Amino acid sequence: MRRPLLRLPRWTATLTWKAAAFITVMCCGLAALLGILVHVSVTNQTVGEARGRALDRLTDVTAAYEAGDRLPAGAGVDPPGLPVTLRALAAGGKRGTMVADRTAHPTMWAAGPVDGGRALAVQYDYAQGAHTIETLDRSIVWSSALAIGATLLVGAFAVTRVTRRLHATALVARRISAGDLDARVNDPCAQDPTRPQDEVAAVAGALDTMASSLQSKLLSEQRFTADVAHELRTPLTGLHAAAELLPPGRPTELVRDRVAALRTLTEDLLEISRLDARSERLDLDSEQLAPLAERVVRASGTDTEVRVVRDARVETDRRRLERVLGNLVANAHNHGAGPVVLTVDGPVVTVRDHGEGYPDYLLEHGPQRFRTEGGAKGHGLGLTIALGQSEVLGARLLFANAPDGGAVATLMLPQSGPA
Repeated sequence: MRRPLLRLPRWTATLTWKAAAFITVMCCGLAALLGILVHVSVTNQTVGEARGRALDRLTDVTAAYEAGDRLPAGAGVDPPGLPVTLRALAAGGKRGTMVADRTAHPTMWAAGPVDGGRALAVQYDYAQGAHTIETLDRSIVWSSALAIGATLLVGAFAVTRVTRRLHATALVARRISAGDLDARVNDPCAQDPTRPQDEVAAVAGALDTMASSLQSKLLSEQRFTADVAHELRTPLTGLHAAAELLPPGRPTELVRDRVAALRTLTEDLLEISRLDARSERLDLDSEQLAPLAERVVRASGTDTEVRVVRDARVETDRRRLERVLGNLVANAHNHGAGPVVLTVDGPVVTVRDHGEGYPDYLLEHGPQRFRTEGGAKGHGLGLTIALGQSEVLGARLLFANAPDGGAVATLMLPQSGPA
């Protein structure tokens, strides 16, 4: 049985945490390395000095022993407490030193050979040297901890300044992707060319430049669309008047039908240009959803079933809501298949047909103007206008396909109170 993988908390994926962990690890490693070097150096120096004193004293004691003089305190032949290893070394004819704890008291032993295979040894108090090394180790630990803490605070402050700027840049990028083309980072480093430019300033400046360029292009396209649609209205009005003067007949009906289609397309283009420019203003009023939906279906002249699960009263713009529902019903009949059902369930209105459903690109990216795929008939501007008007209303318009087939458009309106 495989054990589940250990997952770290989501906050550990942030750059601040990673930088703090990296700084901590590097500081700990550097402090450990420097501490070991200082400890080894001071320990070698302290032990060397104590060993030299012990050997000098052993030389003096050996001379006194050979002269038959009385041995001083702390010296003797095979004294108790002499380490076995050092005793064996002296019995072998060599001199040596060794640090040992005698009754929990650090002692430096020095021993050399004497007659009879015995060992002449002296002991030297090593408590001061051991205390010096212990004090040094504590100082290294505390100074390393303080240095790590100070470095971590300074590093976290520096990294936080960078990540704060990155967060601001990411927030502006999300606002731009959501349609707010006026959003700018305005990073101080990027705005002042005399200041040193770091990578964050370069990214912020590039994002602001891209947003400005994109905004200019979109505004140019919106003006072009609005100008074209506006200029088309005058000749279309004259063409419509001229078509009304034609004698009755099939050719006249075709001309009038095409002129009406052109007028509708022109009005749709003008409406889209107003939606793109965000110049629409709401005329709010309290409306009952079920009667409004029935009026929309009657005005469409289509065979659409209206189902009321639960009526609701909403605060909305009646004209825009009728526009949204009318476009959804018209799209269901033009691009789907019957039966088409409009359902009112509280502040949620659903329009469903039983055709082939919405194409994949529409479900993934939303309505796109005049887009077609595989030679199929496109969805024109109806769904684009419905989506734009629903955003003006503060509602959510979702597109999906039913499991058993057919397209489903769901409009969720803000509700002022139940019916």
